[in-house]
Amino acid sequence: MAQQYEPTIIGIDGGGSRTRGILYRGDTELAQMETGTARVGTVGVVESAERLLNLIDELIKMAQLPTKELDAVCIGLAGTWLKEEQLRSQQLLSLLARRERKIDIDRLHVVSDAAIALEGAFEGADGIVTIVGTGTIAIGKRGDEIVRCGGWGVELSDEGSGAWIGREGLRALVRSFDGRGKHTKLSEVMLNLYPAIRPEQPRTLVAAFNERAFDYQAITPIVMECAVEGDEVCVEIIERSCMHLLEMVDTLYERYYKGEKKLAIAGVGGIMEADTMLAQMFKEGLSKHPGLKVVKPKMLPLEGAVRLARALLASEEQKTL
Repeated sequence: MAQQYEPTIIGIDGGGSRTRGILYRGDTELAQMETGTARVGTVGVVESAERLLNLIDELIKMAQLPTKELDAVCIGLAGTWLKEEQLRSQQLLSLLARRERKIDIDRLHVVSDAAIALEGAFEGADGIVTIVGTGTIAIGKRGDEIVRCGGWGVELSDEGSGAWIGREGLRALVRSFDGRGKHTKLSEVMLNLYPAIRPEQPRTLVAAFNERAFDYQAITPIVMECAVEGDEVCVEIIERSCMHLLEMVDTLYERYYKGEKKLAIAGVGGIMEADTMLAQMFKEGLSKHPGLKVVKPKMLPLEGAVRLARALLASEEQKTL
């Protein structure tokens, strides 16, 4: 009896701060790893493609595959909401994979990181997912329609996100240095971590930021830690973050789901997965909404990418019948 062919599948979750990949042969996981961000808006489209291909290459090596032939790859990539952005990344990946890496990818699909989060959370069923990581977005499925609120990027919006929290922490820090704002424990922590910063010389902080000694995301866990320890300024930042997240969800519900009862909503992303103070506040706030029911995601976004990769294979097989 001939052995049944088992396809090789890769799913990738390309978030704003980190990129996670997983490789399956049939239903068996053979490799999984994590690297830095491949967000196009952060590193550029070419560097994004190179980083994703490095990850794919490493997964193939870890799995000890005899060839570089992949049946399906689905990548959920932060910062690629528009179809033309997804297609641009997809085409560049296909070209570089074939020409420079000798990787043969039969079916490749690039979608937004929000799409794989939604797919994983409800396994294709209706519901709302709120992604709270470097950025924020509330995305919902309603039949065949995908609806959203937020997701504009920290440059324009993303209030309540990890990057936003870091930025608000820095704003509170400089206000404290000037005497315009309340003293915050954040000052002592930052001066200890970055001794080159001198409050009486503002350019030292500006230079450190411009020279990328730290970025918004690096400040986020410090703000959260100070909030847990009771720092009034940092607690207020986390409370405002929660308010913005709840506003985003409520707006999405009122616009597209008004009147529905006990619609499932799940939170994903690094801040939610770590069960932070913000995650706890957010879930408590959601629990008071009469139309929503807080649930745990059935799968993480990474497995949502795998589901979509398997769907690619199924659709192709259907075409051949």
